[in-house]
Amino acid sequence: MDSVSVNKKYGYWHWRTLIVLMIGYALFYFVRKNFSIAMPALESELGFSKTQLGIFLTLNGVIYGVSRLVNGFLSDKIRNKKGLMALGLLLSAGVNIAIGFIPSVNSFFTVLDAEGKATMGFIYIMGSLWLINGWLQGMGYPPCSSLMAHWIKPSELATKQSIWNASHSLGAGALGFLIAFILGHFTNAAWQWCFWVPAILAVMGSAMIFFGIKNTPQEVGLPSVHELDKQNVQDSSKTKISMSAEAEELVSKRCLKEMVLANPIIWLISIADFFVYIIRFTILDWGSTILVQFKGMDTARAASTIGAMEIVGGILGCIAAGWITDHFFKGRAQRTSAVFTLLATVSLALFWVAPKNDVFSIALIVLSAFFIYGPQALLGIACSNQATKYGAASANGICGVFAYLAPIVSGVVFGAITQSTGDWNMVFLLSIAMGVVGTVVLGLLWFKPGDGYAKVDKIIAEVKSELGEE
Repeated sequence: MDSVSVNKKYGYWHWRTLIVLMIGYALFYFVRKNFSIAMPALESELGFSKTQLGIFLTLNGVIYGVSRLVNGFLSDKIRNKKGLMALGLLLSAGVNIAIGFIPSVNSFFTVLDAEGKATMGFIYIMGSLWLINGWLQGMGYPPCSSLMAHWIKPSELATKQSIWNASHSLGAGALGFLIAFILGHFTNAAWQWCFWVPAILAVMGSAMIFFGIKNTPQEVGLPSVHELDKQNVQDSSKTKISMSAEAEELVSKRCLKEMVLANPIIWLISIADFFVYIIRFTILDWGSTILVQFKGMDTARAASTIGAMEIVGGILGCIAAGWITDHFFKGRAQRTSAVFTLLATVSLALFWVAPKNDVFSIALIVLSAFFIYGPQALLGIACSNQATKYGAASANGICGVFAYLAPIVSGVVFGAITQSTGDWNMVFLLSIAMGVVGTVVLGLLWFKPGDGYAKVDKIIAEVKSELGEE
């Protein structure tokens, strides 16, 4: 196959994969973040306390982080990565449908009291289902990171994965507008449809993922992206790096150890991600509630604001961060992340002290999202580039555990503080302090390389030499 044909075919398939993964992962958000955006309605209709809601957020986040770790290692080992992602989305949709039907079991179990409020039975059932959903959601990101590492050239990964990362904001943003429409037209009593409608869309998304993409370029007759990136392809047969199955397996094992488990860069990125996600979850999980109770907005407008925050601030922030990384910092995502984390912290502080004016509130929360979604996107990209295609999902799994320990602070701790004090000031103060610490940790990585492919080339050469395949 000549270079023109290879590049044309690669262009078609890598964009097709990127678009399907964007839509698919956005739909994961439909059946995960619907709970957070609907929390004011759950408080109003079912009588949940902030402490209970915070516990839900925390347990879901921790289980999700563990699931990302387990499914990260699994994604690097199995061939059918798209199948794992599609299955997770389908089952997550099923859990959301079940949550909407909890009131229907009141004839068998007492889940609603005489006033129609949630009993402890309701809370236990919903909590159990939301824990299961946390695990199923962890089947989404790892296959995505692995598939992108297989389909996108390392030199383009920061920009392209930042474009993909807009799926977080597309999902949460579109969901915010959807829930605003449901609650605005049918009142808080329609909370069940905040679970059912997203679930129906997620079922369709699962089919799209399974039938719409391939697992690797080799499945459509293309060379690997590492080969395409390393050389200007004139003849794909000349650029193929041949390795026996034994060599490939040995390279994978060594890369997992040296590029992931024993790589201090991966661990520092993961620690930084913990602090980044505290700010992110303060904005995303509590944003709707903060706008209603701290800034004085009505529920429907607050949900719409979260939608605008995600779509305008989040998407532009992701794309801007990726472009800056590739064009100004030569692929060093940690540098952009440090700058953006600092600016996100400043924006959140300004949101805190700004007067209760809807225009100020909307502008500053959108600005906070713009900056925090930069490192949120880039730290996963940094893990993929540092671990390379041989360990991208595993490295992101480790990073995910740290990131989703953040709900311990942003969920149950912040919920309990607000419940006991009756205001949000301590929450803002702690979030800002966490942002400063995250900025410092990222600063320690300023002079580290942008990716680990040079080290992988050495590992490949060493393995081939040991096995006499040179």
